[in-house]
Amino acid sequence: MNHIPPVLNTLRTVGQPVFLVEQDGQWTVEASAALRANRSAFIPPCRLEDLGDATFRADHGLRFAYIAGAMANGIGSVEIVEAMSRAGMLGFFGAAGLPLARIEVAIDRLSHSLHDGPHGFNLIHSPTEPDHENAVVDLYLRAGVRLVEASAYLDLTLPLIRYRTQGIHADGAGRITAPNRVIAKVSRVEVASRFFAPPPARMLQELVRTGALSAEQAQLAGRIPVAQDLTAEADSGGHTDNRPLVTLLPTMIALRDRMQAQHHYEIPLRVGAAGGISTPASAAAAFVMGAAYVLTGSVNQACVESGSSDAVREMLAQAEQADVIMAPAADMFEMGVKVQVLKRGTMFAMRAAKLYELYRGHARLEDLPAAERAGLEKNLFRAPLAEIWTATRGYFLERDSNQVDRAEREPKHKMALVFRWYLGQSSRWANAGEPTRKVDYQVWCGPAMGAFNEWTKGSFLEQAGNRRVVTVARNLLYGAAVLMRLNALRCQGVSLEPEWSRVPPLEPERLDLATR
Repeated sequence: MNHIPPVLNTLRTVGQPVFLVEQDGQWTVEASAALRANRSAFIPPCRLEDLGDATFRADHGLRFAYIAGAMANGIGSVEIVEAMSRAGMLGFFGAAGLPLARIEVAIDRLSHSLHDGPHGFNLIHSPTEPDHENAVVDLYLRAGVRLVEASAYLDLTLPLIRYRTQGIHADGAGRITAPNRVIAKVSRVEVASRFFAPPPARMLQELVRTGALSAEQAQLAGRIPVAQDLTAEADSGGHTDNRPLVTLLPTMIALRDRMQAQHHYEIPLRVGAAGGISTPASAAAAFVMGAAYVLTGSVNQACVESGSSDAVREMLAQAEQADVIMAPAADMFEMGVKVQVLKRGTMFAMRAAKLYELYRGHARLEDLPAAERAGLEKNLFRAPLAEIWTATRGYFLERDSNQVDRAEREPKHKMALVFRWYLGQSSRWANAGEPTRKVDYQVWCGPAMGAFNEWTKGSFLEQAGNRRVVTVARNLLYGAAVLMRLNALRCQGVSLEPEWSRVPPLEPERLDLATR
């Protein structure tokens, strides 16, 4: 086997080209690629700024093709969005699950702190609360939010299309300009095909009828995709179909190519990768498979800037890949939709599953067996169910009064809203670090968290207090670049020791030197 230990550090200075020449069975660094009789190898530079799609970086004003996704309830915090933007990356504020007033505060802060710097907000599908989704779109349009991450969509909705097409026009050269952009995050081909297609004609017609669009604007909107960029979301925390990235990403890229060939968009469609991106190897694999960008989630929640609590960050730092489980989702509880959460250190998943079982088996709260009701009131709700309904009713009177009207007509819906109280509060208890409710914490988490902990073991990033989103992001990109350079050697017949592919995290100062 050929050995290259003396040049390993040179290989890991990823912005510099390397010429190697074999002499007496050893490889040495040369200053140029002068032709020799000896066997030689060339490793091109692999700058972090060159990973991913150059048009994606240019269109969004980014230095790096890297996104911190919008984790709900403000876990994707303004601090994360600010840190990412200032480092030349993109962050989305986790608006899902928050009241409009809280979202508006975040918009005001980010518009003042970042001005035109890259940033965006989440827009989540709300099939059980369509009025709230519509109100969020109203707020975004009123506040001039120009970029959203559309997540958990089962189908396109009128508010989403209204956001995308608002203000669309043609410039002097006839080029279509749509001020509002959507980055969709999906895991199903049938949903992705709707995002890559122009807005449905029936929705455009409805927007014309209501005066939201002119007939000319509707005609222009029929020539652009709902989303120019789409994230293939593999096995991830929160809403997920648990698809493996190695099969999902190529499928979405093939769909992209078919849709581009069909519609001939002026700006080509792009596909990024999410789900499991938590190590240099996973990031490198995504880029090699053709991802325009990578998007992370679980690892950002574990960082100090997240909107979660120190208690949750410590729990995440201990997680292994098998310490996750699927549990009923608060926002789509009645539909049986599930989210992936942390299993270790919490009983949330088991308790949430029990609530869904009771919901399926009974028509109203009054039908619950006495023993079951007593157990719920003692262990989960820690209050009488009537008291929980009073609190829930007050919440929805402010957020979406139609839910209260329906609950008073339909006892089963009332039961769903009461049970959703526990599912909704469990995330808030986790974010607040409520010590009396630790057993009930709902922590969205995928197996990526365990892989991240394995990679960082023994390094400065092993400690939860040292994890910062930009440091994590740059290390993932740097590690990916190193692995891609090493793979260039393999492609030239150079055998590598296994340990050369281990790229431990570097402190920011050392990272600066290695990425020159």
